[in-house]
Amino acid sequence: MDSRKINDLRALLDERADRHNQPAFLAKDPVSIPHRFTRLQDVEISGLFAALLAWGQRPTILKKTAELMTRLDDAPYQFITQHQDEDLKKLLKFCHRTFCDTDLLYFVHWLRWFYEGHTSLEDAFLHGTTMRERLINFHDLFFSLPDAPARTRKHVATPARNSACKRLNMYLRWLVRRDNNGVDFGLWQRLSPAELICPIDVHVERQARLLGLLKREKVDWQAAEELTANLRLLDPTDPVKYDFALFGEGVG
Repeated sequence: MDSRKINDLRALLDERADRHNQPAFLAKDPVSIPHRFTRLQDVEISGLFAALLAWGQRPTILKKTAELMTRLDDAPYQFITQHQDEDLKKLLKFCHRTFCDTDLLYFVHWLRWFYEGHTSLEDAFLHGTTMRERLINFHDLFFSLPDAPARTRKHVATPARNSACKRLNMYLRWLVRRDNNGVDFGLWQRLSPAELICPIDVHVERQARLLGLLKREKVDWQAAEELTANLRLLDPTDPVKYDFALFGEGVG
């Protein structure tokens, strides 16, 4: 892109990002779920579930994730780290689309194992020098326990399968981006906003193509990197703030 187009796009997308990156955004978005909590680990856990369950109609996503938090006693970190086997019965028959109790029980099992040795879930995303490597390594770590169900693998994307990893990239945006607008948390300090990859859903894809920010036909990991590289031309330190501009305009 030439400098004039970059400047024009920056002005347009900065205005759109500022308009959508506001507390009003929370009302209909899954990021509202972790905003119910203040404890770091509660935000991390509820955010992970809210992001990974984020497919389908947004009202249904919010309803099912809220149901899950209720099943976790609205204290996900305490439930995960202190539950007894009997407590797990309240997780049975939970299901959102293809994410069901078998998957949920493994998530709870893995999270308990992980928090036994770590204070923050951020540690699970620090292995590697690029975001591609970090997401691949997170996936491999997540399924490193011997009883990991094969069926659960489809619920944690990885660039190794050339997935665009929309939900994980959205989760990382929530936890890593730092501003004072009240949507993203900025709780994780060891990952930089400059490293983040823009989540691509149908709304982001449509707007990105209209603006010439995405040319790749297939929406895969390479497409996510292409879009993010173009957004870095507009803001190299915080390219994923433009997720608000693209998603917000696309969803209407």
